[in-house]
Amino acid sequence: MSMETTAWNTMYATMNSQTDRRRIDPALLRRIARFAAPHRRRLVGFAVISTVVAGLTVATPLLAGRVVDAITGSGSTSAVVGLASVIAVVALAEAAFGLVQRWLSSTIGERLIFDLRTAVYDHVQTMPVAFFSRTRTGALVSRLNNDVIGAQRAFSDAFSGVISNTVTLMLALVAMLTLSWQITLATLVLLPIFLVPARRFGARVADLQRDRAAHNAAMGDRMTERFSAPGATLIKLFGGADRESVEFAERAGSVRDVGVRSAMVQEIFYLALMVVSALALALVYGAGGVLALHGQIQTGTIVSLAMLLTRLYAPLTALANTRVEAMSAMVSFERVFEVLDLVPLIRDRADARELPDGPLGVEFDQVAFSYPSAAQISLASLEEVAVLNPRAGRQVLHDVSFTVEPGQTVALVGSSGAGKSTIAGLVPRLFDVDSGAVRINGVDVRDLESSSLHASVGMVTQDGHLFHDSVRANLSLARRDATDDELWDVLRRARLDGVVAALPEGLDTVVGERGYRFSGGERQRLTIARVLLAKPRVVILDEATAHLDTTSEAQVQLALSEALEGRTAIVIAHRLATIRDADRILVVEDGRVVESGPHRDLVHAGGRYAELYRA
Repeated sequence: MSMETTAWNTMYATMNSQTDRRRIDPALLRRIARFAAPHRRRLVGFAVISTVVAGLTVATPLLAGRVVDAITGSGSTSAVVGLASVIAVVALAEAAFGLVQRWLSSTIGERLIFDLRTAVYDHVQTMPVAFFSRTRTGALVSRLNNDVIGAQRAFSDAFSGVISNTVTLMLALVAMLTLSWQITLATLVLLPIFLVPARRFGARVADLQRDRAAHNAAMGDRMTERFSAPGATLIKLFGGADRESVEFAERAGSVRDVGVRSAMVQEIFYLALMVVSALALALVYGAGGVLALHGQIQTGTIVSLAMLLTRLYAPLTALANTRVEAMSAMVSFERVFEVLDLVPLIRDRADARELPDGPLGVEFDQVAFSYPSAAQISLASLEEVAVLNPRAGRQVLHDVSFTVEPGQTVALVGSSGAGKSTIAGLVPRLFDVDSGAVRINGVDVRDLESSSLHASVGMVTQDGHLFHDSVRANLSLARRDATDDELWDVLRRARLDGVVAALPEGLDTVVGERGYRFSGGERQRLTIARVLLAKPRVVILDEATAHLDTTSEAQVQLALSEALEGRTAIVIAHRLATIRDADRILVVEDGRVVESGPHRDLVHAGGRYAELYRA
């Protein structure tokens, strides 16, 4: 490694870390060690190979000096050829061991990335819906990408650097002191001149890089919003293309200007270090030449010292920044462990049980509910706030009690924000009640295995969300082993088979971001088809027909009537005509059930339902 390369690494480490003054937490180190324990054999092998490579690195300059002495002295041809052959063998061995070292380094690093990513991903999957409603998606994804890779550098860079650089430094220093202690001490005097430019310019470049990253992020956010289908449609509808072009050019111009300044600072830094590198070599050749002319050292010694100089400066500067690299990795580990340490608000109990076979009934028993506080479900760093609010939200539900008998259909109606969707979300345990209980067949949902509960309760939400994947993949979320015949059957029952059959690739047609290639009604019918495929025993429809036109709504109502036959259903609807035939209608206002009964009785009662129906 040349001194220029080392200096660049020094500057890079300096400008990418603001944590070099923090103390390393021993508890964090122990936790990292436990996490890396499955890879300990490879780590030991990596340490051994790194030591061998470091030894071979120092051997080459010494052999080169011996060759020069043999050429300028009275050495024989066989001695020169022999030394040259040894140098070739050392080079081949260094390359071979270097490949093994790189393989071990990449294997350990990539396996660690895999372990961390899967651990974080699996843990995040256990988080309640409230967690995702508060967390910035980009910040969460960053933990899986940037921070995981940052933690991996602790092993692929810092760990390997400490071993190889320490061994190389010790061997190079011993060799140089043995060859000429005077020249060795003189070259060490230049070390501060070598390090100061890296740190001073590194700080300046760090500021420029942070500015550039901020401008790039702003530019990227704007592109992400404007390049989505809804964003592009909005711009076209309001005719703001020219204004958008000007504003984007301003952001891109800021990135350009910072890039130019950063390039100039880096070039000045590079030229300064070239001068320092030249001064160090000049010192070796000058002082060494004087000593050689006076017969105090041999010519080959000067060559060896010049080659060993980089083996001395490179490890010294690298080790000087090991703490910086280690602290950067520690911060990444802290951020990853921060997510892993977040305890899910909703978890299966140790003695959780499965639901029995057969029809299921649902019971709400004096349920009260408030949305959890931010401190209970989220992290400040994932919400870009200094401190999370520890206070829970206002109480949404008050003493809600009702029963849905097996096979019955109960409808929830009421004003927007009355608590209908919250009631529906408590059945599949998207949230847990504060007091009271939600029971299925007499069993509190908190005592059930989540897999059994979710297999028995199906829900169609208001937004009809679809992934950017094929029709087949979006439907198969309900049942991975579903056949094509079963997929076409549920599409037919959702009155969507003709639409899908007309698509260029049928079931394999990609639906686009959030299903944007489909109309609102088609997206909703596809989500209904997905629930039909799941065949749940309890079905919850949260405004499932809200986006359908009159014709589509009538068709889907027929499909739903067929699908809900013999099943327990909770239906939320604003259009009261869609729930007139429900066995019972509950009117929800301000988190309370204020009326209950069949459609005819509620209309004749002249209460809140009658007002809604007339409206």
